[in-house]
Formats: sequence, structure tokens, C-alpha cells
Amino acid sequence: MQAPEDPFKSAREKDGLLRCKYQGESIPMVLRHHDIRRITKDHATFSSDAPFRVPIPSEENVRTVRQLPIETDPPDHTDHRRIIEPVFRRPRESEMQARIPAIIATLLDAALSQDSIETVANFALPLQSRALACLLAVPEAEAEEWIGWGIHVFRVGAGEKKGAALDRYLRRRLDRAAADPGDDFFSLLTRATFQGRPLTRDEQIGFGNLVFAGGRDTVIHSVTGILAHFAEQPASLDALRGDEKAIATAGEEFLRVLSPLTHLGRVCPQGAEVLGETVPPDGRIGLCWSSANRDADVFEAPDEVRLDRRPNPHIAFGSGPHACIGAAHARLLIRDLIRQLGERVARLRLLAAEPLLESRPEYTRRIGYESLRLVFEPLR
Repeated sequence: MQAPEDPFKSAREKDGLLRCKYQGESIPMVLRHHDIRRITKDHATFSSDAPFRVPIPSEENVRTVRQLPIETDPPDHTDHRRIIEPVFRRPRESEMQARIPAIIATLLDAALSQDSIETVANFALPLQSRALACLLAVPEAEAEEWIGWGIHVFRVGAGEKKGAALDRYLRRRLDRAAADPGDDFFSLLTRATFQGRPLTRDEQIGFGNLVFAGGRDTVIHSVTGILAHFAEQPASLDALRGDEKAIATAGEEFLRVLSPLTHLGRVCPQGAEVLGETVPPDGRIGLCWSSANRDADVFEAPDEVRLDRRPNPHIAFGSGPHACIGAAHARLLIRDLIRQLGERVARLRLLAAEPLLESRPEYTRRIGYESLRLVFEPLR
């Protein structure tokens, strides 16, 4: 199967930049793998210390707090990240490595028992939410509220400001943790200190906001993209059955090809010259992970899905000190999903698909599915 069309190819090959307008701001998007790797090491010139402005478009209209640790630079970023690192080490522990397969198995039971299933709302979203409850050490039943938010946590609540439901939930949940602390993520935040002082409530919410927003639609789109691939190319699932090394390698190729997060921004406090483009003081650039993951200077036949691709130095989880702290969690989900599909599913049949497109005047990119209806045929 060919990967979805790469809308950045011609601009990457021409000069490595694509100039895009977001919210009236002209932002040069850096497209090449080596340029992005270089820039992510220079946080003095290309800073993340910019509340609301690391995402592109910026998010002043969907949240009221700085996302932590991503919207800070070292050394503050290092100290912020250290606070939540114990949570994100859990995917390497045996307890979580047992619980995640159980969550996937339950969802596969339901999918295999039905004539067909719409997999965005009824498979990928519950998987992401229940696995997150496991990661945060809260009861799995709590995930039912999160499932009700839909794919994107900032697009909920008819008649209210975007992001209001998440903000309301985080405040309520942190109040509860402060009154009755336990071993969960929220209790950790209420006890945590930063450089010798307790976290403020806005800082606590900033950590929670990133955990829920950053790992939601990215995981959902990865899961549905994998399911769609196996539906279109059933022989590729046959080739992976029972081979743990091949499954791990395939998981990395899915991450490269799908690259569910297209880009993130950096702010240039003093201005900068970027590939011949002048960025004014306090101007932004974009780091386009999805383009870098199709760079022909790094990946042979980058538009082909090669599930045995090695080496595979993709940057779907970012690069440098701000690389995604949730990478181990996402990899655990993806690898166990592929393993259990191989163990239990003979074939996935595609009935209907409605792609989810990221549309800009400068490009259109498929990032997942609005709807994906499949038949799960059991392995006899």
C-alpha cells in the first residue's frame, strides 16, 4: 500500500520551507529531517517558552493555562518534566503491561461479536481513554466521562467555550485529589514541588491539560490508521502474526507514515534566519514532523509503507529535549494492538471510510478518519 499523499514533498525538495498563514501570522514551516533535528537542539534561538503558541494554530481561545512541561525551555522544562516522569515510566512496568492487553482484548471481544463496528468512536476512542486511565492510575470507569468528550477534547460542549469541559473536569478532579490523595496522577500533582515550592493550581491544570490534549487524537488516529492498513492489505497482518520483533518494527513504520501530529511551533525571541527566511523577533516557525518523516535523504522510498523498514529514525514523537514523554505508552498500545489482531483476527474488511483531512490553503493532509467502519473476522 502506498502511504497517503505527502502534500509537503515539492516544497521540501525545493527549499525546505512552506510558508503558511495561521491566524493572520505568516509562519515558515521547516520540512527537512536534518533541519528540524538541528533546530530542536537550539532552544535559545527557537524557544518553547511561549504559552499557547507552541501549537499551531495557537490556543488562546481553547485554554487558560500554559501546558506543562512542553511550553517551557530547559532548565525549567527539565524540572517540570521530572515531576511527571514516574507516571510515564509505568508502561515499562509489568502491571501496566498486563492491563493494557486486557483492555484491548475486551474491545476485540466486542468487535468480533458484531456484524461490523465503527472503529473511531467505538474502538479507538475507548481504547485511548481506558488506556489513559490505566496510565494515570485512576479507575477505568472514569474514562467513560472522557469518552463522552469525543475525539478532540477542545471540541466539546454545545453553547460553551471550547475546552471548557476539560478545564472543568481538571479543576474538579484536582480538588478531589487534594482532599483525598492517593497514588494517581492528580494526587501526584497536588503533592509535587517545582524548584522548592508547591505547584500552583494553574500549573497543575497545565500538566493535566497537556496529558489529555496531547495524547488523545494522536493515539486515536494511529489506531484507526493501523486498522485501515490491515483492512486494505490483509497479507501484511499475516506476515506479522506471532513475530514480536516484526511487530515492533512494523509499529515504528506506522508511526512514521501516519505521523498523527503534523507540526509544532517554536518562537524566536530575538528573531532568526531560517533557510533564507527572516523571522522577526517574537515570530514563530513550525517544525513539520510529518514532512521530515518522508524525507528521501533519510528514508528510502519514503512514500511506501515498509513494515520491515530498518533503520527507521522517524521523529513522529518529536526530537530533542521536548520529545514526547508519552512515547512508551503509545508504543505499548500500538504493539499490543498489532499482536492481538494477529492472534485473534483472520481479516479486517472495510465497509466505509470517511477520511479526516487537515485542510489549509497551502496543503491538505489526511490525518485519520472521521468514521471507519470495519468487519472483524475471527481467526478460527
